[in-house]
Order: sequence, then C-alpha cells, then structure tokens
Amino acid sequence: MSQPIYKRVLLKASGEALMGSQGFGIDVTVADRIAGDIAQAREMGVEVGVVVGGGNIFRGVAVASKGGDRVTGDHMGMLGTVINALALATSLRKLNIDTVVLSAISMPEICESFSQRATLYHLSLGRVVIFAGGTGNPFFTTDSAAALRAAEMGAEAIFKGTQVDGIYSADPKKFPDAERFDHLTHSQVLEKGLAVMDVAAVALARENAIPIVVFSIHEKGGFAEILTGGGRKTIVSDN
Repeated sequence: MSQPIYKRVLLKASGEALMGSQGFGIDVTVADRIAGDIAQAREMGVEVGVVVGGGNIFRGVAVASKGGDRVTGDHMGMLGTVINALALATSLRKLNIDTVVLSAISMPEICESFSQRATLYHLSLGRVVIFAGGTGNPFFTTDSAAALRAAEMGAEAIFKGTQVDGIYSADPKKFPDAERFDHLTHSQVLEKGLAVMDVAAVALARENAIPIVVFSIHEKGGFAEILTGGGRKTIVSDN
C-alpha cells in the first residue's frame, strides 16, 4: 500500500451524500461505503476527523426562506447533523473502527461534548472523531464547522467530498463546458466566487494555511487514493 501524503486530515461530507439515490434521509449502504473509505484511511495510519452536513434531513435556511426564525431553523439543522454523525459512527463501528461523536451542542445521553482537548485525546488513541452540531452557533454552515475543527485538531488538509471530482467554473451537470481546475489558491476561490465552500470556511482555511482537497465522495476507495497523491481532485492551497 502506498504511503499517505497526510497524517491527520478532516473529511467534510455533505448530508446529501448520505441520501444515495433516495430523496431524503440516510441510505445505510452509502454510509457503510463512506465508512469503508474512512477505515481504509485509518489502516494507512491516517488520523481522521469528520464533519457531516445535515442537508439530507433539514436546512435552517429553508425555515428562513419561508418567513420563519433562522436561529431556530439552524438549531434544527444542527440536530440533523447529529443524526448523520450517529449513523456514520454506527457504520464505522460495524467495521470495528473505534469511533467517537463529539457534539458542539451538549447532549450527554447521546454523545460526548466537543472540546479541543477531547478531540486531541481521542485522536491520540487512534479513534475516528466525528464532529456533530456544526459550530454550535446559528448563521454558520457545516463548511465553516469543518474549517474550524480542522484548525483546532491541527489537520494537514480538509478533504471536501462532493458530488463531482473537483472544482469547476460552474455546475458541470448543468454546464458541460464548465472549466475544471486542478489547482487554485484560496484567494482565487474567493475572487472567482466558486461555490465549493462558503466564504467564511475558505477564509478560515487560508488564515490557517490549510489546503482544501475537493474530490468525488461517490468513488469507492477514492479517499484513500487521493491521500496517497493519486485520483482526480482539485487542490486549493497557496503553495
């Protein structure tokens, strides 16, 4: 097996990725496949933290767009991320991967509360750490949570698993002639308004010199392949 380029990474997976071909909720076979990819990375000796979105269950902006309270909506979305985190943890444990869920919102009967100290402790024991509850604050996306947790855990890169194999100038499913990028700087992503992650997340990654690696989460084994320098991806870095 090839040696990984990175030793500690943060994987950001969208909630939509867990839906599979369903229109809502969690496809257990998809969760199991993503867990298998994470297990492969752990077998390579890579320490992995994970942030999962909640869009397959609920989006806070959906409440606000219909005149509801955005803060309440975002809190509902955070609960959706906890459900997804528990599902992914279950899939990992089926593979005998020691896993812990840390939530930004305290719910001790369900999972542990997040702290940087707890994160580093669990990583030191070889556990996969899944971060739930976003940042714990409304008006911040799970992309921002991914960048924040990556900085707090000392991740060498953020791996953003998406529906496509990199960053394009436009949605390649709608615009087949969209330009694909192999490498960009954080500033270029912001200047071009590329919607791979929100502005706050990209800016935070730039401030902490954390590369963002964008790849397709639907390719089985793709995560491990890219960890060793292969596969199709777009790298966002200032190097």
